[in-house]
Amino acid sequence: MYRTFKHLFFFIGIISLQACEGPEGPMGPEGEPGINILGTTYEVEIDFTESNDYTDLFEFPEDIVESDAVLVYRLSGVDNGRDVWRILPQNYFFEEGVMIYNFDYTISDFSIFLDGPINYSILGSEWTDGQIFRVIVLPSDFLSGRINYSDYENTLKLLSIDESDFIRIDAKN
Repeated sequence: MYRTFKHLFFFIGIISLQACEGPEGPMGPEGEPGINILGTTYEVEIDFTESNDYTDLFEFPEDIVESDAVLVYRLSGVDNGRDVWRILPQNYFFEEGVMIYNFDYTISDFSIFLDGPINYSILGSEWTDGQIFRVIVLPSDFLSGRINYSDYENTLKLLSIDESDFIRIDAKN
């Protein structure tokens, strides 16, 4: 009986305390700022020719931080009216060998070039002329191993980048 009385008293206490509400306390201190990552974005157009050694060099308008990462995407076509972007490096296989769109970068510039064991002069103009690339500089504090950067649309969405945010830059030479 003592045990039943104890449980009943406990149950009544819980029910009555649920309705209790005290005065609202003072506002707490402001917290740390949330994620506010801005990726810098650029767009370039390249004609890969023998005279430019199938490469082009571009200067970043402002030096990037050494720990930042650079992503480069190539416009590879259009599907149902939507641009199709593929992340570099990108391999293409021909009977004569493999051709790779590739890039490298420093804190002040980047180059996009054709790579691979193939004679580039045999490539048609659809592979060399008027190639459009988009470059995204990712701040180092944004880098994560769980993000699929090969998905162009998701990368833009994640970084809150709009198509109009891309800055057109010309080759250094």
